[in-house]
Parts: sequence; C-alpha cells; structure tokens
Amino acid sequence: MEILIKVFQFILSLSLIIVLHELGHYLPAKYFKIKVEKFYLFFDIKYSLFKKKIGETEWGIGWLPLGGYVKIAGMIDESMDKEQMSKPPEPWEFRSKPTWQRLIIMLGGVTVNFILAIIIYIGLAYAYGSSSVSLDSIKDGFEINNPILLESGFKTGDKILSFNGNKLNTISELRKSIVSAKTYEIERDGNKLEISLPIDFLGKFSSVDNPTLFELRTPFIIQNVAEESLNKDYDIQQGDMIVSLNGKEIKYADQLIPLLGENANRTIEVELLRDSFKIQKTLNVNEDGKLGFMTGATVKDMIDLGYLELTVNSYSMVESIGVGTNNFISFFGFYLEQFAAIFNPSTGAYKGLGGFLAIGNIFPGTWDWQSFWDRTAILSVMLGVLNLLPIPALDGGHAMFLVYEMVSGRKPSDKFLETVQIIGFIILLSLVIFANGNDIYKLFNFIV
Repeated sequence: MEILIKVFQFILSLSLIIVLHELGHYLPAKYFKIKVEKFYLFFDIKYSLFKKKIGETEWGIGWLPLGGYVKIAGMIDESMDKEQMSKPPEPWEFRSKPTWQRLIIMLGGVTVNFILAIIIYIGLAYAYGSSSVSLDSIKDGFEINNPILLESGFKTGDKILSFNGNKLNTISELRKSIVSAKTYEIERDGNKLEISLPIDFLGKFSSVDNPTLFELRTPFIIQNVAEESLNKDYDIQQGDMIVSLNGKEIKYADQLIPLLGENANRTIEVELLRDSFKIQKTLNVNEDGKLGFMTGATVKDMIDLGYLELTVNSYSMVESIGVGTNNFISFFGFYLEQFAAIFNPSTGAYKGLGGFLAIGNIFPGTWDWQSFWDRTAILSVMLGVLNLLPIPALDGGHAMFLVYEMVSGRKPSDKFLETVQIIGFIILLSLVIFANGNDIYKLFNFIV
C-alpha cells in the first residue's frame, strides 16, 4: 500500500507540474496568435491514451511518462515535422514572429514552474507555519553511522558548529550544507576541531547503501516486544525507556547497543523509565547481543524528554509572502549547488544521480497534504532548472539559439536546428538511462 501511495503522489504531482509547464508555453503562443496543434501530458509516440480535438488544438494524454509537450506550428520541436517546415512561413507560425515573442514563449514553461513553487511555499508558510530544531539544543552531538563520515573523521557525539566558515543554526541547514561543504568545524569533548572532506566525498557518500547523514541521538524507547524475544513475558510496555544497564547510566541507544554486545548470552539489570517512575528489571540478552525489542523515538518524544528544542512560527498572509519567497530562493540555490557538483566530475556526485525511483521515493508512504505540496514545489523547481539547461530539445537550448539570433541578427538554419535537436534528444536519453540505471543498480545491491 505504501508503494501505491508513493506512486500515486508522484504521478499526480508530476502531471500537475507538466500541465502547468506546458500552459506556460501555450498561453503566450495563443496570445501572440500562433497556432498550437497539440497539447499533451506525457508523450504519445505511435498512439495516445486519450485525445480530443478542441478548436485547432488536439488535447491528449500519452503513454510515455517522460514529460509533456505542446506542438507549436512552425517550430522545430519534439515532433520533427520537416514537412511543415519545408513550406513557406505562415503569419500564424512560430517562425514568423519576432524573436522576443518566441523567447517569451520558450521561457514561459520554466517561469510558470518557478511561480508555482513560490505560490506553494507561500501557501505552506501560511497554512502550516515553520518549525526548526536548533543545533544549540542538541547537547550531546549527533550519531554517526555512515562509513564515509567516519572515514572523514567524524565520531558519534560530535557537535557541528559551522561549515566553510559559515555558522549553522538548524538541522535543516546542516543537512543542506553537505552538498557544498569542504570543511566542518566541530566540538568534541569541549575542544573545537576542523574536519576536511575529500573532494570526492559526494561520490563516496552516494555509493553507500542506504546512506545516512548526521543522525539525531535517540533514547532507547521500547515500541513492542518480538514474539521470539527472551523477555516477552517480563511485563515490558510500549513507551518504556531504558535509562541504565548494570548501574551504568544510559541516555542514548548508541550507548546501550555496544554494552548489550558485551553481555551476549547473559542476564542484565536494567532500569526502565515508565510514566515518570523508575522500574528495576532483570532481562536476558540473546547470543546476538539483543533484547528482542523494537525501538523508536519520535521528535515529539525527544522534545518532551528535553532532548531537543523545537521552534515553531506561524505567519500572517503578508508575512507568508516573504517567508515563502525566501524558502524558494533557499531551495533554488541549494539545487543549483547540487547541479554544479553533479557536473563536476572530481566530486563524484554524478554517482548519486537518480531517476524515477529516486524521485518517487521523496514522497512519503502515507498521504499528507503538507508533504505532498512541499515535494511538488521541489519537483517544480527541479523541472524548471532542468529545462533551463542549454541542451538542444530543452527550453534552455531553444532559448540559447534565440538569444544568439537577437545578438547576432542571424537566425540558425532549419537544417542546423534539426541536427542539434536530434543531438539534444540523444543527450537527454543518455541522461535518463544513466539516472535510472543508477536506481536499478542501487536497488539490486540493496536487495542482494
């Protein structure tokens, strides 16, 4: 069921973004009195799932979910309609219009994508406000399990202070910093240290199965007892928290787990915290160094226990405009940093490039409107930035040649544009294959 919910959210979000993107091309084209022959969600190679002619435009849904398109008369585009282009230009064709009008049409899609993201971020700020966990409230540092972070010099218990000389204030800022970080300033045992990341850190990080970043240190809170547990008959309740083992204080699960390993096949004395009362228990550790408990602590649990401080803000409609716009700018800059890293071979970040599976996995396995709209804003920014790339067959490629035409006063030949369009398709297809190949490779390694 979780997979179905993820797939449904992904398709719904992607469809909304594509339709609005193509409207960004369609509406200015119609305003400039250009004939639009087709408007399609997804590609209709050979056949379509649905189509209906309304006026001069055929509206439809294709079967190949790699995007969408509008077929604008007199334009070299995805259709590669050479027959039409061989005829004399008509006044209602794209090629007959001034360069500035054609440029507006080409940039209309990405403009709508960015406007959509800004509107969503404003709406989220107004409806839900914002919340952040202060790094200063994390008194005992983070849990470090990722082998690449460990190799770089991090240890569990490190407090993260800044990156590249820039102070970090929230967990959100810390997680975003990993894309462009070269150095981190940390505090360990009261001493300040600097950790330098290798230039190919992102590549190594992406190659790790199920990579984790700086994880919150959580208490050992019991959620349920496994049927095969040696302690299933010992009056263990959901919410019980282990606070000591054999007289040694336990504040975090990462402190308890190695001690359990040392006491495999033994009985231990533990102290449980239950509803503000402490209870003494004698428990059994199995041969694998486990108690047979399923554990987990929510952010709310940690706030209630004083492990974290959550700052919550609500905004008026006027305030939401500024907050939402700033959130858009922040993510836009963050995504550009990711792009820069991907196209820099020395970082190895291209290894983390993901396809449909990776994108779909950004959606949660349960339905949540706040999460849905947040992910939709993210995808809208991603699609806008991708389309701005100066690759023929993308909006950015078309815009590049139009800018050249405006500056030089010379229009590239139709033959040249047809050739580079094909090259652009080959480049895009290669990127799609590579990204989805990464997904398949990671999935296969995870299963194995």
